[in-house]
Amino acid sequence: MKIPDSGLMESSSCAGSEEDGAAKVLENPAVRVRIEGDVFTADKVLLESNCEYFRALFQSGMKECQQEEIHLQVVSARGFLVALQVIRGERPILSDDEIVKAIECAAFLQVQPLVRHLMNLVNSDNCLLMYHTAATYGVLELSRSTALFIRDMYQDLKEEVRCLPKELIDYVESLVPSTYVMVGTHSPSNQQLQNFMRTVCYLDEDEKDWKVLTHLPLDASTTMAGVTVLNGKLYIVGGLYDLSNRVVDSGFCYDVASSTWSTFPSPQQLRYNCTLLGHEGSLYALGGEFERTTISSVEKYDVSTDRWSFAAHLPRPASSVPCTKSMGRIFICLWKPKDATEIYEYLPIKNEWVLLTTLIRHQSYGHCMVAHRDNLYVMRNGPCDDFLRCMMDCYNLTTGQWTAMPGQYENSKGALFTAVVRGDSVFTVNRRATVEYSIEGDKWRTKKEMTGFPRIGSMWTFLLRLPKKSKEPLGKPELSNGQNFKVLSDLRPSSSAECND
Repeated sequence: MKIPDSGLMESSSCAGSEEDGAAKVLENPAVRVRIEGDVFTADKVLLESNCEYFRALFQSGMKECQQEEIHLQVVSARGFLVALQVIRGERPILSDDEIVKAIECAAFLQVQPLVRHLMNLVNSDNCLLMYHTAATYGVLELSRSTALFIRDMYQDLKEEVRCLPKELIDYVESLVPSTYVMVGTHSPSNQQLQNFMRTVCYLDEDEKDWKVLTHLPLDASTTMAGVTVLNGKLYIVGGLYDLSNRVVDSGFCYDVASSTWSTFPSPQQLRYNCTLLGHEGSLYALGGEFERTTISSVEKYDVSTDRWSFAAHLPRPASSVPCTKSMGRIFICLWKPKDATEIYEYLPIKNEWVLLTTLIRHQSYGHCMVAHRDNLYVMRNGPCDDFLRCMMDCYNLTTGQWTAMPGQYENSKGALFTAVVRGDSVFTVNRRATVEYSIEGDKWRTKKEMTGFPRIGSMWTFLLRLPKKSKEPLGKPELSNGQNFKVLSDLRPSSSAECND
């Protein structure tokens, strides 16, 4: 029997009372799905909670609500198997043929977890196939996400992109690419004695130079703060006022689209020297210090509700925790003096930290960690605490194997402890140079060298998609991007520092 295309039908109860229905679920929670001669046994509740097609079917009142076997003819067996793996919590790596079948399944059965999994798998090898297929089947979220990835790598993929239909090429070219952005270490200022060097700057890759994006609000501090980006906005939490270690008790958010600053609540536990991470609509403040004591608490800020709540503590107290995201997963790097580096994964659904692997290296202090595809790169000082050199080790999530990266990387060329990955490139910066590395197998090759950032102190680097506006070079006397910049000295949660054209 062929199941008709149910779409999003009006919900109603299956035949029988609620008590009878509950008894049937307890007796037989599984359902068989037959596709192309293959039969899959699946948890009925799992299908209903993760797949719009089955949710509509099981709530439709049709006789299929009570059937033990359902026949599907709209998707392939292989695509449905991938969907089942994903909704059961697996993370399969897919071939090109499996990608096409999975996208087809995601489109017809409306399996949102599968769409998210495919978005996490996008890379330079499969992005064109994913983009074309997602656009063909109308999986808009995946299509847009992949188009943005292609836009970020447009120069490297320019020849291959020509194979796409013109309308798809035009859409990619209409998008704004990610820009390498940096903010240095700055304490709060005041209206009478403003520090006009307190700026957030971006790299103009065409001119190979740094330019001003915006000024920090007077009350904002990036000294030992947590800094991150979430949904196109810059967030700052937990900076210090001065050497007294007094913590700034407001968070600051910069909206790139409107070029405005606003405030939001600080974590319930004031902290500095913490790590801030943005993930799926929330900020995570990891560890840090308070009153010169290292802490292990973690707090989660839900942007939509404007509230902080405590999450699972770090495995042990830690500050300036190296962290990264890979394929939609959160990882941190902790070290035990002095020869062990541990990688933990945070599982949001279970709210727990799980030890993934341990690396034993002499003087193995992990200072930074970045991700590319399914690889985690851990950077540390060279032998004998040589801060002008950087050693790297790579952990592959799929194979569970560590690889020592060959050679040493000159930290004087590019500060690898502030590395940011975009596509197949890694951007680094220090006072001397901004360096773009190309990730090629088991090595990073210098691709381009540009002007460094001529200021001292720690730097936070990240990617933002900036509106197409004319900006002035870093160091211009007005430092105002050709705009009338206004900062409200008495910044309240309802106030903002504005940059008006």
